[in-house]
Amino acid sequence: MKIYHAPNTRSVRILWLFEELGLPYELEKFKLGDPGMRTPDYLKVHPMGRVPVLLDEDVKIFESGAIIQYVLTKYGNGKFVPNPASPDFATYLQWFHYAEGMIMPQVNIIVVESILLPEDRRNKVNLERATKLLTRMLTAVEQGLEDRDFLAGDFSGADMMTGHACVVSARLGADISDKPNVSAYTKRLEARPALQTAFGT
Repeated sequence: MKIYHAPNTRSVRILWLFEELGLPYELEKFKLGDPGMRTPDYLKVHPMGRVPVLLDEDVKIFESGAIIQYVLTKYGNGKFVPNPASPDFATYLQWFHYAEGMIMPQVNIIVVESILLPEDRRNKVNLERATKLLTRMLTAVEQGLEDRDFLAGDFSGADMMTGHACVVSARLGADISDKPNVSAYTKRLEARPALQTAFGT
């Protein structure tokens, strides 16, 4: 399988998944904002000129959550997904989708308004609102981690999705000083060798 990747993007999730599963992969690496991602050839790979993309023979997927779900279903042999009969399964689904539904939209705004846009085009109101909303979204994670190390029982794909979003939020400077569960959780995830490899690739 081939993964199209750029550091410090959602494609880190895909490398993390493959490293956790011990699956081999071919890597096509870009830098964030690489002009090569806007070429006609690459736009045939991803119509928005982004990462990640997974190629698996004649299958192409370019949404990180869909890639994780596909790989776990096809190659995971039951790992990192609770049994559907388990009480953790519904919780798993909730937190698997929480990252993109609730956390990452705020992260996207913060990255645009504090990093990608030149200073004269940044919108302070947008940045402050996204930061406030991000704090609220992480409060729900704080509550979800009460009395547990991971979001859905054992470590799972939900942690690769929402856990990654939490780590990124902390690295962007989100204030989690009043969220001991989230703070310990991000440290727990960052200590995993597979995530260290993914962030370092």
